[in-house]
Order: sequence, then structure tokens, then C-alpha cells
Amino acid sequence: MNITLGKPLAVSDKGRRGNNEDSIFPLSEIVSSADRLYMVCDGVGGASRGEVASSMACDVINSFFCTFLKGDPDVDFVNKAVQYVETCFDTYTSDYPEAIGMATTLALAYIMPSAVLIAHIGDSRIYHLRKGKILYRTEDHSLVNSWLKLGLITQEEAINHPKKNVILRAIQGKKRPTEAEVSIITDVQAGDIFLLCSDGVVESFTDEELESLFSTRCPLENYKEILVEKCLQKSRDNFSFYLLPVESVVKTESLKPVSYTHLTLPTIYAV
Repeated sequence: MNITLGKPLAVSDKGRRGNNEDSIFPLSEIVSSADRLYMVCDGVGGASRGEVASSMACDVINSFFCTFLKGDPDVDFVNKAVQYVETCFDTYTSDYPEAIGMATTLALAYIMPSAVLIAHIGDSRIYHLRKGKILYRTEDHSLVNSWLKLGLITQEEAINHPKKNVILRAIQGKKRPTEAEVSIITDVQAGDIFLLCSDGVVESFTDEELESLFSTRCPLENYKEILVEKCLQKSRDNFSFYLLPVESVVKTESLKPVSYTHLTLPTIYAV
């Protein structure tokens, strides 16, 4: 199987905030359908250190993939990349002690020939959509979501809960190590869309609203414009997202090994 993307679209906007602590990779100006690695990170930390954390995570993970990836990534490889980011954070905060405490979420997608690997940390999300239906959605590593799963609060209470932004996992440093939750999606079809987004998008759309939006057949640019418009209206946070459209999925049959048992070797005569 060979998965090919159409042209991805991305936005990273400060929204109503004074600065943008989100980062995306690749940058929207240089992205192409040939790219394989995509990320959205939402930084945490005062004095602009959130933007340092998110940007550094994108750069370091990309560098790790470019340097060490042989073949397709797996769970172990992704978490080694996360560990490398933690090491780089420790180096940075030793030089700039005022940055201690900086952290970032992660939403990552890697397009393999026959599957899509997705990984996330924190409350940045990844959606897999097909014909307006959410086939898969990552679960937030957040305090409110843990309460929701335990039945301590209702879905309605979770939406506007005062602690909805408290996350249980983030990339920080070796003293507080974390792991990415990784899934490999093999059920991929032409027309599918993968949406990677920060919590600024999550708080602007319910699942039902996203399904309603993507059930309308229109150019990808229209989805992008509607996402931006509603985030500007509803979110008080930065918002960032990547739209990854699957253009084609070509199934390739494995070549069968040639059997030579039926061949008769020519007789060689000595001259």
C-alpha cells in the first residue's frame, strides 16, 4: 500500500493572546505533500518560554527523525525522540534557569507507505475523519478527562470545567520524564483527513460540530477558513492546526518469489 497526501494546510495564530506559544512543523509556507512528519506543539511557561519549548520540541524531533530514522518509526523510536527533547530542555534550562518549568504538548503524525503513525502528549489532539465521521480521536492527557473517564464528572461539566487546562503529561525534562501515546492507523482511504490541533481548536469545536463541518464536501481551503473563523470567535487561547488530506491509497501486491525448481540447466560440454 502506498499513501499519498494532497497539499497539507496549516495555521498557527496567537488568537486573543499577546504572544503565540504554539508551534507547528513544517512551517505552513514551506510544507509540501512530499513531507512525512507533521507536528503541532502547545508550549507552557512564563516569560515567552512556552514558545521556546514548543519550537524546540518541533526542531529537535525533526532533527532526531532526520538523523536516526531507518525505515518506519515505531513506538520505541518516537519515545526516544521525546527523551532527546527532554535532554535538550535540561541543557537549555541549565543555561537559562529562568526557563525552568517550561513544557510543551505534542501532536505528531508520520505518513508511512502503508499506515499513519500518530503520537500525542497532553491535550493537543489528532482526529481521523472520513466522510464527516470521526473514526479515531486521541484522548487528552488531562485532569478533567481522567475525572470524566472515572465517572466523577459529566461530559457537560467537563466542557467548561475550571481545571480543563490542567494536563497530566507534557514534555519537560529528565526529572519529569513522560511518554507519548502512539497508535498506528492502517485503515486509511483516499478522501480521509487527519486533523492535528492544539487546545485552542479543541475548545472551539465539539466533536459533533467537527463532523458537521467535514461532512460538507468542499475544498480543503474552505475547512481551513471556517476553523480559523470560529477559533477567533470562541477561543481565548492560541490556536494551531494541520489538515492532512489523503489523496490516494494504492494497494500494491507483494511480488511472489520466483521458483527455479522447474528450470532445466543446460548441459555443459567440455571442449
